[in-house]
Amino acid sequence: MASLSARALALLLDNWRDAATPAYVSLAERIRLLVLDGRIALDTRLPAERDLAAQLDVSRTTVSATYAELRENGYLHSLRGSGSVARMPHRAAPAGETSIPGFLDLTKASMPAIPAIVDAARKAAEQLPAYLGDSGFDPIGLPVLRQALADRYSRRGLPTDPEQIMVTIGAQHAIALLARTLLVRGDRALVESPSYPHAYEALKVAGARLVPVTVTTDDGWDEAGLEQAIQRTSPSLGYLMPDFHNPTGQSMSAELRERTLDLAERHGTVIIADETMAELAIDDVPDVLPFAAYGDAITIGSVGKTVWGGVRIGWIRAQRNVIQRLVRARSAGDLGTPALEQLLVVNLLEDYDAIIATRRQQLRAGRDHLIELLADRIPEWRVPSPAGGITTWVNLGAPVSSQLTLAARSLGIQIAAGPRFSIDGAFERFLRIPFGGSADELERAADGLAAAWATVGRHPVSVEAGYLAEVV
Repeated sequence: MASLSARALALLLDNWRDAATPAYVSLAERIRLLVLDGRIALDTRLPAERDLAAQLDVSRTTVSATYAELRENGYLHSLRGSGSVARMPHRAAPAGETSIPGFLDLTKASMPAIPAIVDAARKAAEQLPAYLGDSGFDPIGLPVLRQALADRYSRRGLPTDPEQIMVTIGAQHAIALLARTLLVRGDRALVESPSYPHAYEALKVAGARLVPVTVTTDDGWDEAGLEQAIQRTSPSLGYLMPDFHNPTGQSMSAELRERTLDLAERHGTVIIADETMAELAIDDVPDVLPFAAYGDAITIGSVGKTVWGGVRIGWIRAQRNVIQRLVRARSAGDLGTPALEQLLVVNLLEDYDAIIATRRQQLRAGRDHLIELLADRIPEWRVPSPAGGITTWVNLGAPVSSQLTLAARSLGIQIAAGPRFSIDGAFERFLRIPFGGSADELERAADGLAAAWATVGRHPVSVEAGYLAEVV
């Protein structure tokens, strides 16, 4: 059973006090958020009451009352001889995992389904009988879809043949399959910070030791830091989002792509480029080829961001020998991708340029509307205008992201705190806000966040000099 030391928990609980509520309530709320946000893993043993009280400089009675509050609400379970263990009540769901009925869910960077899915599904059902003669267990993907994906890569400037494509059950499945196939426990893996939290999780499950490189909304990638990380640690694997990075919206220049891949090759690092949002440009941006056009790299894609998250089709583009390794390794986790959904995507790819054009228009309208709403309701926030993607990485100006998330939850708004996108609990000054929803949803989001911000603002946390610089 994993355990959390008093010192480690205290670092996660930084600035937990709220002068308006009893200390045990404030402490319980922060621990609850850490569990909901996945930063305290389920079944983790929390520190002893005496140890935590000493670390936080509070009475043991306060910690006892905190643990009692958490037990009463189902977030803690006490086992004889094992201490207090983090749990999840049946009625609750981890932030970012399951939507709560009646809540506005801002934990997912997504858009509603395109109407064309219905006709594409009908057509796929008509095509399905031609494939019913075989077993249906398909570890690599239907030839017709692999050809269509290869053709699209070739049109984008990256010559590809179907043997370089494996169809997966979404992009997350692709990340996890690559991680467990290419990593050996203890290997280092280069990652961006902030980044997509489920990629962190997949790499950690495969046994990777994460090596972070900073990405900011102002400057993009820390190029010197990226170079030093590869040179000093020689990571076995690197997971990057070079196009409309989640959550900052930044994109790598052609020059940086080429330098990164050259450096990776010299140090034996395999780069995985997550291109799930690569075609979701909003503004006119310089033409940049797919990442693998600048050197040897593995590419991940999916239709989850462009078509609908409910269509669980993704893919991996890699050299043939890598695809062969993945096919051999795949059966340990699943036995193939559903044929009907593959056919649905084949049909959508016939008109994919028009789909992308529509999505860009929707995202431009959503981004501009959200920025306008937040400027009106919370003018002190710094809200970037990303050139593409589905989210903006908002600078709150104070390290209160976790507190704000709790306050928003009480008002019916689900949103992930900034530290959810970190490997070490940083980014309390930031909040990722998606703008792929309808105008009404964005207005509800802005109103709810403004109300939550007013609550947090009435009881501001004290910030020591220099703290803000340390968390960036």
